[in-house]
Amino acid sequence: MAAHIIAAVRSDPDFTNYAELTDAVCAVRIASRVTRRLQAGLGGVFLTKDDRSPVTVADYAAQALVSLVLPSEDAIVGEETSPDQVTSEGREVMARVADAVRSELPGVAADEVGEAIDRCSSAGDARGRFWVLDPIDGTKGFLRGDQYAIALGLMEDGEIVGGVLGCPNLPSADGRGCLFAAARGGGSWELSLDEDGPAPRRIGVSPVVDSTEAVFCESAVSMHSDRGGHAGIAERLGVTAAPVRMDSQCKYGAIARGDASIYLRLPSSATYREKIWDHAAGFIVVTEAGGAVTDAFGRELDFSLGRTLETNRGVVATNGLLHRKVLAAAATVLPEAPAA
Repeated sequence: MAAHIIAAVRSDPDFTNYAELTDAVCAVRIASRVTRRLQAGLGGVFLTKDDRSPVTVADYAAQALVSLVLPSEDAIVGEETSPDQVTSEGREVMARVADAVRSELPGVAADEVGEAIDRCSSAGDARGRFWVLDPIDGTKGFLRGDQYAIALGLMEDGEIVGGVLGCPNLPSADGRGCLFAAARGGGSWELSLDEDGPAPRRIGVSPVVDSTEAVFCESAVSMHSDRGGHAGIAERLGVTAAPVRMDSQCKYGAIARGDASIYLRLPSSATYREKIWDHAAGFIVVTEAGGAVTDAFGRELDFSLGRTLETNRGVVATNGLLHRKVLAAAATVLPEAPAA
């Protein structure tokens, strides 16, 4: 399906691990097409989960599509579980999900769609190989018609070794969104979301070393991040540009290709724990582009403890050159680092 793009990237001797992501690139590209169509026709049914966050037909369809395209023997840590079809609302959602899946994979039975969604129920582990999936990262942005991402990371023995981000609304060379792919030791790449788009290009972080020239990103929704703390850090760094606010791991893509130099996500609650699917793919896309990603206290992100970053608090991603300065500024607005 994406053979010519895969071949183009493989021709670069530095990207020897890209073959691992062939299925992932195909899966994310398909899910991006479907979710882009669903977003264009907003007004569809969505449900409210126990944590009061929304989940849409697009969330379920993207998770089912990725699950169906990835090798069936691979475990997946996914965000969603299929809706309760005891209710009429749940049945209506699943009927729409099945239609959306069949628009790309004709012939898939309705029960296969539900099974594909619920296949993504791995608990995560420090051992073995599995995928980490956020089918619609930034659901609120999706519902507003703004930025969102399909985020898929690959873990082996507790470490992120690959990742793909589909960003259907992020500005790109062809104006049709883009996809980021990274493999450990192979760098980060920007690809077109469409098979007939521009050739893949290797990307790298911004060379900015003067923090007064930095552009920083933060979440459009402030629920799980401390905007007041962000503003305090920006002031200490002498940042004068207004923050770029957008939903989803598109912010990691912006850091990786040099659109911005700092991404701040300071914890707004002592009890909140980041979910691994919110950061896995973005983490490797930034680090393979030459950047740095830690928690707000400078500790490495530990993806090996299950479905959450249990020992980490907040996230700071930078171009690497500014990382120490940002952490030093963060230390002035954060409480004492909690015990690991």
